[in-house]
Amino acid sequence: MDLPVAGNSVHVAANRPAVPQSAGNGKATLGAFNESGYGDGSSVASCRSDALTGYETLDSPPHYDFYANTEVWGRRRRFRPSLYQLYANPEDDSRPPMYEETTGEQMDGGDSSEEDEDEQKEPPPEPTRFGWVQGVLIRCMLNIWGVILYLRLPWITAQAGIGLTWVIILLSSLITGITGLSTSAIATNGKVKGGGTYFLISRSLGPELGGSIGLIFAFANAVAVAMHTVGFAETVTDLMRENGAVMVDRTNDIRIIGVITVTCLLGISMAGMAWESKAQILFFLVIMVSFASYFVGTIIPASPQKQAKGFFSYKADIFAANFVPNWRGAEGSFFGMFSIFFPSATGILAGANISGDLKNPTVAIPRGTLMAIFWTTMSYLLVTATIGSCVVRDASGMLNDTMSSSTSSEDCVGLACQHGWDFSNCIKNSTCTYGISNYYQVNTHTHTHTHTHIHAIFETLSCLCKDKLYPLIGVFGKGYGKNDEPLRGYLLTYIIAACFILIAELNTIAPIISNFFLASYSLINFSCFHASITNSPGWRPSFRFYSKWLSLLGAVCCVVIMFLLNWWAALIAFGIVIFLLGYSLYKKPAVNWGSSVQAGSYNIALNQCVGLNHVEDHVKNYRPQCLVLTGPPSSRPALVDLVNCFTKSLSLMMCGNVVAADSSPAAVDKTSSDRHVSWLNQRRVKSFYRGVVATELRSGVNMLLQGAGLGRIKPNVLLTGFKKDWRSDTAQAAHDYIGILHDAFDLHYGVCVLRMREGLDASRPSQSHGEASISIDPESQPSTVFQKKQGKKTIDIYWLFPHVKRWARCKVRVFVGGETDKKEEQKEEVLALIKKFRLGFHEVEVLPDIYQKPQPGNVHQFENMVSCFRLDTNPKQDSDSGPPRQQEEPWMITDQDLERNKAKSLRQIRLNEVLQDYSREAALIVVTMPVGRRGVCPSTLFLAWLDILSCDLRPPVLLVRGNQENVLTFYCQ
Repeated sequence: MDLPVAGNSVHVAANRPAVPQSAGNGKATLGAFNESGYGDGSSVASCRSDALTGYETLDSPPHYDFYANTEVWGRRRRFRPSLYQLYANPEDDSRPPMYEETTGEQMDGGDSSEEDEDEQKEPPPEPTRFGWVQGVLIRCMLNIWGVILYLRLPWITAQAGIGLTWVIILLSSLITGITGLSTSAIATNGKVKGGGTYFLISRSLGPELGGSIGLIFAFANAVAVAMHTVGFAETVTDLMRENGAVMVDRTNDIRIIGVITVTCLLGISMAGMAWESKAQILFFLVIMVSFASYFVGTIIPASPQKQAKGFFSYKADIFAANFVPNWRGAEGSFFGMFSIFFPSATGILAGANISGDLKNPTVAIPRGTLMAIFWTTMSYLLVTATIGSCVVRDASGMLNDTMSSSTSSEDCVGLACQHGWDFSNCIKNSTCTYGISNYYQVNTHTHTHTHTHIHAIFETLSCLCKDKLYPLIGVFGKGYGKNDEPLRGYLLTYIIAACFILIAELNTIAPIISNFFLASYSLINFSCFHASITNSPGWRPSFRFYSKWLSLLGAVCCVVIMFLLNWWAALIAFGIVIFLLGYSLYKKPAVNWGSSVQAGSYNIALNQCVGLNHVEDHVKNYRPQCLVLTGPPSSRPALVDLVNCFTKSLSLMMCGNVVAADSSPAAVDKTSSDRHVSWLNQRRVKSFYRGVVATELRSGVNMLLQGAGLGRIKPNVLLTGFKKDWRSDTAQAAHDYIGILHDAFDLHYGVCVLRMREGLDASRPSQSHGEASISIDPESQPSTVFQKKQGKKTIDIYWLFPHVKRWARCKVRVFVGGETDKKEEQKEEVLALIKKFRLGFHEVEVLPDIYQKPQPGNVHQFENMVSCFRLDTNPKQDSDSGPPRQQEEPWMITDQDLERNKAKSLRQIRLNEVLQDYSREAALIVVTMPVGRRGVCPSTLFLAWLDILSCDLRPPVLLVRGNQENVLTFYCQ
């Protein structure tokens, strides 16, 4: 992957898009309009001699590369400019702060010749990737249609009867169906990599539970290899015995054939995914042929040989007799049959287990898994009904057991008597060798799919080894070839499977793995529930057909069934999980996956914030933690209510109050009064309050910016009201206001400015930014627009902003600037990005008319705003009087300032006209706040931009500017 290389310093011109230069000299006036058009964001003007004067910009609209952590061969990755580059003085050549998009390799420079050489290299070989049919649907169906279907389902039907067997099948499908829904939700919550079930659980519940269940799941799959291999070997052994071929005895023959079979299948797996996939298709075709052969066979009239073995084709009396249970032996119970049948349903994770080999896991896993569960459930129900309608429970297999004329119907025992056969002797002596109660091979067709379980173990072991959660397993994760096949992991699986094959008893192996798979399913469901209940911002699965309460029900059912099946095996499984969990908690692995456990820790951390010192921040769990400059909170209730709308109890809100005075007990008491907290509590706003005393407003806010919060619970967004009286107040006050915004940027805060037509300050008629001089009584609770339920209005977003719950009925509209000839292309680009973020917005409008000239009247209005701050640079005046005055009064605006910032000024004027046209009836307008460059844009000019941009609008206007760090992600990790 070729990355852009930067030198030791960052130059603005290097990132400026190529746009036509405009020519013209003379005094700066805003009446002249540059025809080159507007850029993508806030314009950037340079004070260099060759600076472009059009609407070019460093600011960049959202792009896929900004949020992805993977590289694409053959093209350079795009990077956002840092916030430093956006607002710093372009003459300052100091190195900017190191952000994600400005990596160390970029800053160190590079050799262009090496870059060219890298570009000419061949792309890396692409590993094999599968679609949802071949990669998930077929794979899951093959794993579900296992040996239980062919070797044990008729026997289970004989024991439990058709009715209870249907209950067993539907109960198993209910558990796997709920787990399938939970798996689909987890798998669609970001990009899924290799690691299968372990990856899904660990990235949701964290490394502690994920690692422990990962090892258990790998072991369960290894035992499943043995189960399916023993089933195959059992079938082959019985067929050999029927034809008089015996090697040693039945048990040892199963062991010999099983070891030979698993060795051959190991070879298929080690040959690679391509060969394994071809084998999957072959086995699937064999299954389809076997199903066709089976159903055709049930329709064909029974021959005497088949009748001797208990097969009479479809008979109503046989169905009625087999519908009720007939328990036999030590295993004859409902849960005994369930424990033997349930492993057949465990193949639902076969597709998720090869998540790293799927073309599009977020589509393939939900679609393939749920379809496989549905079709296999139907097939199991149908096979149970047909086999129970055609075959009696007991038969001798002897052709001379037909009823003769001398045989009395009273002496004949069994249902077969009604169809001309007398199996009374073997029924009375319990020596019948045929019938669905005695003969496992009623509908046997040779089939095995051990290699799919081997590959599932590969995925889990490989990911576990890479995460380095446990010692001594890393040696098994070493990969070979383009698919990174862990041959050592295959050998480990082979050894484990061979050991369990030596048991050579299917009914003994099946219950062993039931508990381990149930434990895995329980944690998958709990992962989905936990991620939902913690309201993690990173939990936004695109798969919507799941319920957190259904997932919780599935998790509880799995645990209950584990103990009903075999209580001591369940205790062993939980003991292993607890031991591995304790080891992980003790070792504290140095990994950070943005799990739901971390998201849940945030809620607890409000009272136990010390515990969060061990948890690193993650983009998935980003929350807007707001420091709100309210002064006394009761003086600006609209600011309080707006922030409360999207913080609620899920994010930090801190109301800041600066008392501009010398330190004195009276001033300290004023800032720390309990009246402020009482007012917040009575208003039911979950917020902290922090007051400081400072000699001036700006220094006090700086104290809040640096000192507010505790541990990880600290503000990252500064929200303040617009300084409506900036022209009537002192120039120093306006300068300090803009200085506060720059201070927030310097400290990596995002900044929001709220403007309302009626003003914000409820304590006095004139709006000011500083603290209120008169505090409203805590008992007084004035209402604001942000407390009211909004009707079917719109929330107009000019770029991106999170949806707030109070306006749930409002429709969100996203507006972006664009070009007329690329309007649809730009719209689809933004829609695709919003879809990847799973934000749920569907209405995007591209505004090509944003590049038009602003109305002359509005331009004149802007010129009047700044007229009182213009610095007269008449040439007749003493030349030495200008610069010193500008140094003493940095808020003064020169002609040069107007000229080089003309593009941005015109842009804000035109954008206000667009807001007037498109968002007049909106409930809320959210718009990107322009950035004024320090040393290039005087503070009063910057304030004039904010004023002209948001003036004369009926809805509240929220100006938003982030700190150029990622707060959204579409990745799972």
